[in-house]
Amino acid sequence: MQFFRRINIDFIKNRYKFFGISGFLLLMTMFILVHRGGPNYGIDFTGGIFMQISFQDKIELQDFREVIKESNISSFELQSSGNIIILRAKKNLVSLEEFEKLVKNSIELRFPDNVAKIEKIEYVGSTVGKYFSKQAIYAFSFAFLGMIVYVAFRFKSSLWGIASVIGILHDVIICFGFLVLADKEINITVIAALLTVAGYSINDTIVLFDRIKENLKLVVVKENFSTVINRSINEVLVRTVVTSFTVFVIACSLFFFGGEVIHTFAYIMVIGTVVGVFSSIFVCAPLVYEWEARKSKRLKKVY
Repeated sequence: MQFFRRINIDFIKNRYKFFGISGFLLLMTMFILVHRGGPNYGIDFTGGIFMQISFQDKIELQDFREVIKESNISSFELQSSGNIIILRAKKNLVSLEEFEKLVKNSIELRFPDNVAKIEKIEYVGSTVGKYFSKQAIYAFSFAFLGMIVYVAFRFKSSLWGIASVIGILHDVIICFGFLVLADKEINITVIAALLTVAGYSINDTIVLFDRIKENLKLVVVKENFSTVINRSINEVLVRTVVTSFTVFVIACSLFFFGGEVIHTFAYIMVIGTVVGVFSSIFVCAPLVYEWEARKSKRLKKVY
């Protein structure tokens, strides 16, 4: 099914406008980070308080979540296993005793007929946070390195791999900026979402690069490199937009109706889907053209 019979947009001619938009978004991210004093790291990175609570009768996790919110504990995570609730929260009180008393009083007020017992309460140190930070850096580093190697091998040029990873970095940094702008916590779920965005972004980029390579093999003598890239982008444009739009709709559904637990993940996917399409079409392919154009000029000067 074709929504558009013929598309002929000159993307390469307007590449500097698109580079300007990308530059503005990246600068905005840097400004937000400086203005906010850095990201709002979650418990996974900062450490906090660990509490294990057992109830006489089974309790719904959402009901217990409302109890913790009413206790004015702003940053927390919950896990449930039968009648046992595990609560992790940032250290926002003077002592464990005060935290325990606050939670216990809230539970007794909300569930007077359901006897609760706090079985364990302790601090989770920053050592765990350092471990998660290191693992997150490793995850992104190995993912980017693997993508550079694969794309460079697939297209027989490191230029294509580097351009792809620049596009991914572009997407991840901008998504990170929107996270900080919305004052979302940076936790392991966020890292997983950013890696998912990177995967979607590289998929669109590889599809586009593959079409460019195919068209280069069939190139007409009169066609230059910019014409081939423009034709390739126009040929995959509908496919890219329609495919990404389906992901965008699902992400929006999760964002508005998926509940609090998956809210941040869906938020990143909504932003990342749009930014990923933008980088593949308006950043990665024009970067390849820009490098090849400058390379041709340098060779002409030499010879």
